[in-house]
Amino acid sequence: MSMAAGGRAAFTRFVLKAAMIGRSWSCRLRPCGFGSGVRAQVLGGAINLGRGLTLTLMTFLGYEAHRNFPGPLIVHADQKVEEIIDQADYLYGTGEVAKLYHLLIEHKNSTDGEILWRLARASRDLAQLENTSMEKKKQLTYEALEFAKKALEKNELSFAAHKWYAICISDVGDYEGTKAKIANAYVIKEHFQKAIELNPKDATSIHLMGLWCFTFAELPWIQQKIAAMFFATPPSSTYKEALQYFNKAEEADPNFYSKNLLMMGKTYMKLKNEKLALLWLTKARDYPARNEEDKQVQKEATELLKSIKRG
Repeated sequence: MSMAAGGRAAFTRFVLKAAMIGRSWSCRLRPCGFGSGVRAQVLGGAINLGRGLTLTLMTFLGYEAHRNFPGPLIVHADQKVEEIIDQADYLYGTGEVAKLYHLLIEHKNSTDGEILWRLARASRDLAQLENTSMEKKKQLTYEALEFAKKALEKNELSFAAHKWYAICISDVGDYEGTKAKIANAYVIKEHFQKAIELNPKDATSIHLMGLWCFTFAELPWIQQKIAAMFFATPPSSTYKEALQYFNKAEEADPNFYSKNLLMMGKTYMKLKNEKLALLWLTKARDYPARNEEDKQVQKEATELLKSIKRG
């Protein structure tokens, strides 16, 4: 995008679209199953508009300079933290994963927690891309955890830092095995709960807590035995507890995420409530597919609906 007429028009549309949304979105996470890590995707125009709506033309010009000039020509020392964050949120909102990572990695030694948790998010987002090699995925996953840890050290009152720290610990567990994932279960839960405490309106943190509960409500027997090796009281939960969180997430931000609709339907299936399972699975199936994850949700919801009707 240049500052030609087309670029100006596109930017104007972006700002107008942001204004029309009429509410401030929290830093938005697009999660998937707890066991496979939580994937971050862009949900349409879902961006951090708390800062995004304050984007000035000069901030946008700074972003354009970053895109169109070689790295060595950019004088980062003169950039204010607010400008870096605005640029980062703009890139996140438009799904520019690689460019976002390259912008923020130049500030990896920052002492600002707001930059560091965004860098953690950017690192894991890049790790989740299909064209990222397996070796690079692993490197980025551990890197993301380090940045999330630093973000927490800088600001323990940041709900986003707690959320991303929990997510990144879960991701690392995919490389270290079931024992490590279970051993970290209470740590993950603690940080999701802290994120909710700090920001009760963040639907994604609430959803993730529900996903944690659902996971441990149906933990296989062998994994229960492994959990018993680590804890006097192994982590456990119930489908009713999971449902409470999924409902709260929906109350905080109705229809915010296709996976939450799907999990509502799956949880009602576990609770033998066919009527409500059909309702929420139908909503998940009919949710507008904005990305590959939404398509997978539609597919799974369709199959579950068929299974209920066959039964």
